[in-house]
Amino acid sequence: MNFAKRLTATAIAVLQPNLTPNYLFQTAWTILRVVAGVVMIHNGLDKLSNIESFAQAYVEVIGLPFPIFFSYVAALTELIGAPLLALGFLTRPAALGLFSTMLVAMYHHVLVAGLSIPYLELSMLYAACFLFFLVNGAGLFSVDALLGGWLSAATAAQIPAAGMAASNAAVSQEAAVK
Repeated sequence: MNFAKRLTATAIAVLQPNLTPNYLFQTAWTILRVVAGVVMIHNGLDKLSNIESFAQAYVEVIGLPFPIFFSYVAALTELIGAPLLALGFLTRPAALGLFSTMLVAMYHHVLVAGLSIPYLELSMLYAACFLFFLVNGAGLFSVDALLGGWLSAATAAQIPAAGMAASNAAVSQEAAVK
């Protein structure tokens, strides 16, 4: 293989998105999911450590009613959703809740500091990660994939059995008619 062909093959390998579900891709997906979930837990703990202060500094500023209530909603969403995301269990609902809290955080940062990247960067990165998992799910190495496989196998086992029962009933009806 000459240099130009090797360079072209390398460029294709580097530039082409990974659409095939291989183990390296799934491993990276899992690492991103676990890291995003684990590092998000402390945000919920921080909110709960002084809920009144969080409500005053963040929730009241953006004008939401019932600031204490919404502060608890945000904290519990992070404390429950982040470990679920890390485990890959109920990933899409967890990611939806976490993505929503990051949208609210980004709105707060824009109100307070405008479109300042230093204020927005962390919540934007979190939001992008959670959007990825909301759209794509947990990946192969997750509790969701395990449960989905079991449900799929159980459903596949029941469908032929149900089809067989319907077929037997049709044969019995035909025999009764004759």
